[in-house]
Amino acid sequence: MTSPDAPHQPAPDNPAEAARAAADRTPLTPAQAQAEQAALRGAATRSRRAFLGLGLAGLAGLAGWRYLLHSPDADGIPRDLRKVLDFNGKLTKDYFAHTRLAPEFARSRARQLRLNGNVGLGQDFDPATWKLTVQGYAPAGAPARRQEFTLADIKALPRTEMTTELKCIEGWSVIVHWAGVRLSDFLARYPLATSSGQPIADLRQPPADAAKFVGLVTPDEQYYVGLEMYAALHPQTLLAYELNGVPLTLAHGAPLRLVTPLKYGVKHLKRIGTIAFADQRPADYWAEQGYDWSGGH
Repeated sequence: MTSPDAPHQPAPDNPAEAARAAADRTPLTPAQAQAEQAALRGAATRSRRAFLGLGLAGLAGLAGWRYLLHSPDADGIPRDLRKVLDFNGKLTKDYFAHTRLAPEFARSRARQLRLNGNVGLGQDFDPATWKLTVQGYAPAGAPARRQEFTLADIKALPRTEMTTELKCIEGWSVIVHWAGVRLSDFLARYPLATSSGQPIADLRQPPADAAKFVGLVTPDEQYYVGLEMYAALHPQTLLAYELNGVPLTLAHGAPLRLVTPLKYGVKHLKRIGTIAFADQRPADYWAEQGYDWSGGH
């Protein structure tokens, strides 16, 4: 007779389930029990090792992060991060051809460019009195040539149009139609990038007396960017005066802005006031905040 307190366990209907149930109730042999205990001990050991490993990895990561936080800065970010950033930039420079073109699109795909950033666009600016000032390249100690140009002077040069994608460092992009003058065409007409005053005949191989860098600054000197000479001479680098078929508005950089589609939008300086040529990297607004100086290819 069964005790009324004993739990009732209905017999399994499936023979296979009945066999497994019977096996579960079968006592383990000494060898099986020993093997099961060994397996449990091994699992416990692995769990402890995994826990210790994760703990050590976490401590190492924390130590590395604290080291970076307290390491000396280099141009606005920890020195070791700056080394990695500069190394990546060198790889890009070495493995991407400077003559590579950004993709161009049908003009019908152009869209309105959102307003983003107004540093350097002071409200007291008068476009009627604007002139572009260009400081020519001169070796150290030599007097620099200096010329001024009106928008009419710029528009008298060969006109170039292109529909390219502007990529913002924030992650968004938009296809835009530009019109303006290639900076290379400007320098062919006004050879201010060489100390000899001779134009750069081969854009792929500038002469020895050519500047290595170009700096551009807004009229109020609040925003400034730097370019490598190969980027300035790129056939898609424009001094742009039209956006999507109409003259630039003040908010978009009128009367003249830089467009260089192989670089992020932070390099597309609005409202150019001064262009200067030099042997050393010029100051760059966002590089001073810790961003990559090159800003693209």
